Amino acid sequence: MRAVALVPARAGSKRVRDKNVARLAGHPLIAYTIAAARASGVFERVIVSTDSERYAEIATYYGAEVPELRPTAIAGDLSPDIEWVEHTLATLDAAGGSCSVFSILRPTSPFRLPSTIQRAWRTFVADQGADSLRAVEKCRQHPGKMWVWRGNRLLPLLPLSPEEQPWHSSQYQALPAVFVQNASLEIAWTRVVRETRTIAGINIVPFLTEGYEGFDVNQWYDWQLAELLVSRGDAELPEVPQAPFAGADA
Repeated sequence: MRAVALVPARAGSKRVRDKNVARLAGHPLIAYTIAAARASGVFERVIVSTDSERYAEIATYYGAEVPELRPTAIAGDLSPDIEWVEHTLATLDAAGGSCSVFSILRPTSPFRLPSTIQRAWRTFVADQGADSLRAVEKCRQHPGKMWVWRGNRLLPLLPLSPEEQPWHSSQYQALPAVFVQNASLEIAWTRVVRETRTIAGINIVPFLTEGYEGFDVNQWYDWQLAELLVSRGDAELPEVPQAPFAGADA
């Protein structure tokens, strides 16, 4: 199997400006994903998909490849993943670099380690019927306690609970286990993209992340928490072999 890591890093982040290249513990955030992918030994190549020349320069410095910039038309706030994945795989195919498996590793999960990727890879290849693998964790806010607002009434989001003991009035420990996806990683066969025009397919293998492996930086609160976790030694960052990028900060 020829596997490549695909790292999406568009430059249009709104909630945390330029979060993909903002510095955490000295390095741009994207450096930790590139370092983890390369150190895992799973991938032949680490490809960054970005619409920014500056991001491309940073990614290249840390050992990734940027075959070409992502077109603006598929780099918007609402652009689905399938568009840039299709574009990147087509670019690789055209250059004779076809792969059979790809993994999406998002820069906003800095605490994903090489060992995380290796563990996920073993899980994926062990299941011969899988279309893809997706990282999940147990949800903190259970959907059994969520509501929709209709007129002047609240209705349970999940109308499945027993009448004698509604989920919204039960302790968390008594509720059925529900898992939420996180941004840590996804792995899929490239045939899934061609055959279903999705990045996941139908048969999805769960991969349960541990500790802070699935931590995702999306808002300033997340960024501040990430800095705190690093400063206290509560979360581990992948080792980055390069000296910090010397260019201008985000």
